[in-house]
Amino acid sequence: MEMINKSPKRRSRIHAGEARAAYILLIPAFIGLIFLTYLPLIGVLGISLTNWTGLSDPKFVGFENYINLFTTDPYIKDSIIATVYFAVLSVVGGMIYSLFIAMLLNRKIPARGFFRAVFYVPYVLPAAAIYVGWSWLYEANFGFFNFILSEMGLNKVSFIADSSYVIPSLSLISVWLSGNLIVIFLAGLQNVPVVYHEAAEMDGANGWKRFLHITLPCMSPIIFYNLLMSLIANLQIVTPALSLTNGGPGNSSRFLTYLMYDQAFVNYKLGYACATTAVIFVILAGFTGVLFKTSNLWIFNEGGDDK
Repeated sequence: MEMINKSPKRRSRIHAGEARAAYILLIPAFIGLIFLTYLPLIGVLGISLTNWTGLSDPKFVGFENYINLFTTDPYIKDSIIATVYFAVLSVVGGMIYSLFIAMLLNRKIPARGFFRAVFYVPYVLPAAAIYVGWSWLYEANFGFFNFILSEMGLNKVSFIADSSYVIPSLSLISVWLSGNLIVIFLAGLQNVPVVYHEAAEMDGANGWKRFLHITLPCMSPIIFYNLLMSLIANLQIVTPALSLTNGGPGNSSRFLTYLMYDQAFVNYKLGYACATTAVIFVILAGFTGVLFKTSNLWIFNEGGDDK
């Protein structure tokens, strides 16, 4: 009886010790979050309330930067439209492309390891070099794509010099750079229980029905993660504008991050640039919040309950 009475106390002491160890081990992560995330964020919000060039003392102006941003700035509306348009095309295209390639690479095909490396390599290459390389493919007169169009008897297209084509053209590059999504999808596909597919096949389900009712539900947590990461990355895109278009033609590719860069490092309006950063943060938070709010409607847990 005495041993029985001591057992719950011993378990309680063990759990308390594990909790203390967990809190101690979490301290470095909390310090990193505070000094690398939260304090810089507070600093950006504080600077956005000032008129600061970086060369003189900041002058507090309250919400003047935000008011000017939405009332007198000639670029903000076009920047928001270009950023959201690019993100939607890149995220949707990247998700479909990467899941399709991952499903192909998940099959037993010759040289499967080689092809997995081939599709992943573009992601680890320097992004600026990738965009410059694609600019040669998009070249209006002698580029590869226009050569193909000419051979087909079609008119040449100014892929990055025409405001109608520049965002889809840049989004295509972003989709091609989705090697990280392919790897994550591939890992998720390998964890889909084979017995589910075997049982469905015995019941007469074809490949499309197995994909729709087994693969997609089992992959929904992975899809959510990739969707979230891709959305965050593409809403903060800046490399295409810096490498290829300089925000043009017109303002059609002047993304919010490029607008922020231009304000901070070209015009030296650091307070104004921080106000633009705050707008980017709000847009990111809005899209992320909607994604999390709706996730319980379509994320499937293997135990049988929705998230």
